[in-house]
Amino acid sequence: MSKPKIEVKIENIVATVILNQTLDLALIEQAIQDIEYNPEQFPGLILRLENPKVTALIFKSGKMVVTGAKKTQDLIRAVKKILKSFIKGGITIMEKPKIQIQNIVASANLGVEVILEKAAFMLKSSMYEPEQFPGLIFRMTEPRVVLLIFSSGKMVITGAKSEEEVNEVVYKVYNILDQYGCLKPPAKIEDLYKQL
Repeated sequence: MSKPKIEVKIENIVATVILNQTLDLALIEQAIQDIEYNPEQFPGLILRLENPKVTALIFKSGKMVVTGAKKTQDLIRAVKKILKSFIKGGITIMEKPKIQIQNIVASANLGVEVILEKAAFMLKSSMYEPEQFPGLIFRMTEPRVVLLIFSSGKMVITGAKSEEEVNEVVYKVYNILDQYGCLKPPAKIEDLYKQL
């Protein structure tokens, strides 16, 4: 079987940003437009950016959780934009922030069908209970990610720490499934008509 065109798409990058200083949330709320702060409901500020489209949760401890970016560059651009708005609003930033990617969620399409029953038998650290969930859950140890693999060849990847790691995982899983004989080309429409 010739190698199909594998598609990989980053859906969401979740990162923590450490500013190494305490923040006056009430002051930030006054200084920045379109920021949400309701301490009775949530202990931090909620800031939504449109470009790049991300949401930042900002805490008094100087920590932020930034979610929604689809590229690492967009994540970095969003953090810079947030910090520029702080500085513009009169909030002093003491030092360069530490940005750490916690989780990347991605989707992929292998372009072939997967024989899930066989894959469940061949892959260690996998779970397949079709009466409860239509996909196979595969916990990969190197790199440490969790994959949901569907018979259509579509996958969801969680736990990756970089975009490169996502691509590495997808191609690694494809090669493992191919090696174990768990892949088959998708059925053609004309073949389905022959079966009728």
